[in-house]
Amino acid sequence: MKVKAFLCFVFLLLVPLCGTSAGSSMENLEAKNHWNRLNERPPLRSTQGSTMENLIDVSSFSIPNPFKKKDKPLPFAIPNPFKKKDMKPLPIETLFKLPSLLPSWPQGEGFASGIIDLGGLQVCQLSTFSKVWATREGGPDNLGATFFEPSSVPDGFSLLGFYSQSNNRPLSGWVLAGKDAKKEGALKEPIDYTLVWSSQSLKIKQDGVGYIWLPTPPDGYKAVGHIVTSSPEKPALNKILCVRSDFTDSSENDAWIWGAGNDINVYSTIPSVRGIQAMGIPTGTFIAQTNGAAGSTLACLKNAKANKTALPNSNQVKALIQAYSPRIYFHPDENYFPSSVTWFFKNGALLYTKGQESNPVAINSTGSNLPSGGGNDGAYWIDLPIDDAEKERVKKGDLQDANAYLQVKPMFGATFTDIAVWIFYPFNGPAKAKVEFFDVYLGKVGEHVGDWEHVTLRISNFNGELKGVYFSQHNKGVWMDASELEFENGNKPVAYSSLHGHASYPKPGLVLLGNGNIGIRGDTAKGKIFLDTGEKFSVVNADYMGSVYEEPPWLNYARKWGPKLSYKIEDEIKSVDKVLPGKLQTKFDNFVWSLPKEVLGEDGPIGPKVKASWLGDEINLQN
Repeated sequence: MKVKAFLCFVFLLLVPLCGTSAGSSMENLEAKNHWNRLNERPPLRSTQGSTMENLIDVSSFSIPNPFKKKDKPLPFAIPNPFKKKDMKPLPIETLFKLPSLLPSWPQGEGFASGIIDLGGLQVCQLSTFSKVWATREGGPDNLGATFFEPSSVPDGFSLLGFYSQSNNRPLSGWVLAGKDAKKEGALKEPIDYTLVWSSQSLKIKQDGVGYIWLPTPPDGYKAVGHIVTSSPEKPALNKILCVRSDFTDSSENDAWIWGAGNDINVYSTIPSVRGIQAMGIPTGTFIAQTNGAAGSTLACLKNAKANKTALPNSNQVKALIQAYSPRIYFHPDENYFPSSVTWFFKNGALLYTKGQESNPVAINSTGSNLPSGGGNDGAYWIDLPIDDAEKERVKKGDLQDANAYLQVKPMFGATFTDIAVWIFYPFNGPAKAKVEFFDVYLGKVGEHVGDWEHVTLRISNFNGELKGVYFSQHNKGVWMDASELEFENGNKPVAYSSLHGHASYPKPGLVLLGNGNIGIRGDTAKGKIFLDTGEKFSVVNADYMGSVYEEPPWLNYARKWGPKLSYKIEDEIKSVDKVLPGKLQTKFDNFVWSLPKEVLGEDGPIGPKVKASWLGDEINLQN
């Protein structure tokens, strides 16, 4: 009865507070003064036309509980109808850190020393920032972006550019600061600034007004970053420095950070030329484009002397693998697991020669009798054992014997190290498609012998920290920032191998290779079976170390790891069309013919060393 009486009491008090018209203002005033007397507040005076918020401090409004016993609250809560909801914090308001502290790396020449010399221009990596300006709309997930000034700059170093990041992930970026090590004019102040853009007329949620400036470099120098202010006054000329041209290289847009229609778009930047021999270095800064006009005004840095002393030595590489070796999870329904290449050869893999198909040759355990040199000319290919029972056994692989094969290579002018972790599967299983509401098996489509997949770790040579991971996915892939990864067992990133296809993904679930509601299913899930790539691995290539690591003979086999299959795609499509409604048949047929050959399974894949990513970067390369 007490509870019912109290609810009636609350209802009678709240009813007069709901009206906001001028005619009911005195009634509202009387009700509010009643509450104020209960809360020991002074009475309020009437203000014609005033709102509730004008008349009372709603943020501290409380409802007394006349039935509350001392130290014993009621078993229910009374909501405050005037309290404003707290704004949900943005992901960027959380600073990302790896789950575990970085280990003490083994001793070496320059790896993880904090400073890298580019031939007279020294650079260091800054990861602490002070917020200058932020938007709350636009950009990825429509959460806006934040613009920062780097802070905690070491003595003798100068800023080269400011930092910006989308608000949809934790703060995790970095920028480079520079120091003229030889006092030979590697850095100079700009002679002026140009206002690239202002948010003054921007009608979206923002924290104040932001101004983006472009430094005007002196002759023989280039700007490598923007500066951002919260006032219209030009920045001080010594706020940011320009870089002598011989320490710069061309850059291009990378990831989209934020934009407001055609008015302004902000991107991260990356060297235009990338690969193990390329010397371009990203600064970590951003580029602001107004109607696409400023795309070529910012340069990146360059390792002018091709100095590689910051790369890890063999002991440091081993420590990096122990710290960051990916853990690959397989789908609970997976039938085709990885193995070592040696296991594949020992268990009946055969080498075929064009024109001598009736006389295949057994491959020895190291692959030393495989043809080396040449290119993918179709003269040779590898296939499964002839015996049907042995063929089916080898298709399933041997997870206990699986080995990770590592390529260690310099990236971005030797300021980063990429470790490509290659996994070999004897067989790629059949594909499954989603066609609107239908899931259909594609017969032999997707099957092929000899499946090579990989994930790549990108590690900063400034401190040895993992900055990102690339997940290969058939003819493409995706880079993920470390802040977007799942980790287990310390700092080991998690990857998910798709069912039968073995493409790598950073999260479990369904990914469709296609358009709209039609595509090849990439099903991933965290089953009980996984491969810890750090338990059994071999470094098969690290050219910058010379002869420290010996390449296995099979690595230089440049031909196909599987035969060209003889089935007709048309027949497989027809078998699927039979179970689809007429309107979906044409859509499905067009989709299948648009797929790359490797996905269709028409041909076996090439090995790791022949792929474009071996010498280049992973971005936008056909693998």
